[in-house]
This record gives sequence, C-alpha cells and structure tokens, in this order.
Amino acid sequence: MRRAAVVPAATAVLLAACGQEGSAGTQSSGDDVSGGTVTVLAAASLTDVLTLIEGDFEAANEGVDVEISFAASSTIVQQVNGGAPADVIALADQSSLEPLDQELMVGEPVVFITNSLQLAVPPDNPGEVGALADLASLDLSVVVCAEQVPCGNATASLFEQQGLTPNVVSFEPDVRATLSKVALGEADVGVVYRTDVTAAGDRVQGIEIPEDQNVINSYPVVAVSDADLGHRFIDFVLSEGGQGPLRDAGFVAP
Repeated sequence: MRRAAVVPAATAVLLAACGQEGSAGTQSSGDDVSGGTVTVLAAASLTDVLTLIEGDFEAANEGVDVEISFAASSTIVQQVNGGAPADVIALADQSSLEPLDQELMVGEPVVFITNSLQLAVPPDNPGEVGALADLASLDLSVVVCAEQVPCGNATASLFEQQGLTPNVVSFEPDVRATLSKVALGEADVGVVYRTDVTAAGDRVQGIEIPEDQNVINSYPVVAVSDADLGHRFIDFVLSEGGQGPLRDAGFVAP
C-alpha cells in the first residue's frame, strides 16, 4: 500500500503567547475564551465532517465563530501563499504542504486522519462496474480529480500501480466535483475518497478497492497564524471531540 512521505508531526500543538493577534483579528488570554473568529481553509473532502466539528467547537466556546472555506488543497496553499487571511489549514495529503511558504507555518503540521480511495458509480450502475479491474474497459466513461489535487495524485498512483489506462472523460478540480459528475449520471464511474461515497448516501453506489491495491492519503493540519483560537481549534480536532465525528464519517486515525 502506498503512503505519502511523513511530515514531522509535533506531539502537541503549540499555543500562542497570551494577547497575540492573528490573521482573523482574534485575541485571547490564558484559558479564557470570550469570543472571536477563527478562519479555517480545508480540503473539499472534509466538507461534511468539518461542518459538524465547527458546530461542536462553537458550542464548546461561547461567542466563538468558526469560518470555514473548502477547496482543493492546492488552491488553499496558493491562497495562503498569496496572503489570504487564515488561521488554520487542513489539507488532503502531505505533499500539498510542500509549496507552502514555510515561514507561514506556526508550529509543525500534524497528521490528524487518513483516507483511502473508492470507486463511485450511479445508483443503477449502468456500466456494470464490479471491481477496479473493470476500468480497463474503454467502454466505460471514467471521471477523476485533476492530478494536481490530492485525490487526483492518489488516483494517478493507483492507475500506475495497477497498470490501468482508463477512458477518462473529465478531470475535475476537486473530489466533490468528481462525485457530482457520477451522481448526475455524467460518467459510469469516478474515483473518489471512501468518505465521499459515505457522505453521498444513496446518490451513488460504492465499489470497494482491495486494501492491498489501494492508496492512502494522510491529512495534515497546521496553524498559519499566531491566533490562539486557531491552535485551540487544532487541539479540538485532535481530541475525541473531533476524532469521533471523523471516525463516524469513515476517516481512519493515522
């Protein structure tokens, strides 16, 4: 099973000094949280579960507002390098961190969950896809993520390892766009994350990829401002309060 190279991870998330102001204009002192905003940029495959975690974090911290934007990991890094305001970024693989200006990171990245690939087909499975090997058929229309984003990079590795050259009809900007193509019946099969198939419910049908053939992505989270609330949010994601919803969504602890 292929795994990305491991980025050194801190065993504890660094806390900012009292009274520092981050990119979101948030201030706090000690353990007293009296309100403020934490801005999070996260990979598209985290859309459903981080929305749940957002609500839980806000409920546990009265007056705090979490603002989350979701996009492809490569887009997030480009935005942060370009000066977009953010306190925390959560990406869908470790290699996506490489183009990030290292001076923007506050503390070390921490891998907080892993994810694997799965085939998604429309509910009626018109292409009669039953296994990964079926993608060798040029009669099947296949949709995948663009290779510059994590799900696309993982898919390209999967195809290379299995010697597959599918009939790819569309390269999508992120995993949710790929899933939508399948759900709308615009492709016979798509390659997405297991968690996206779970989140889609009856909109698609999932076809398992054997563990010994699959590709696993490790998801890092890191602060990109000194705002104390950003570090608190990371701590929450790493705690049972965050890990529970992530497990329920189909993610796996690293």
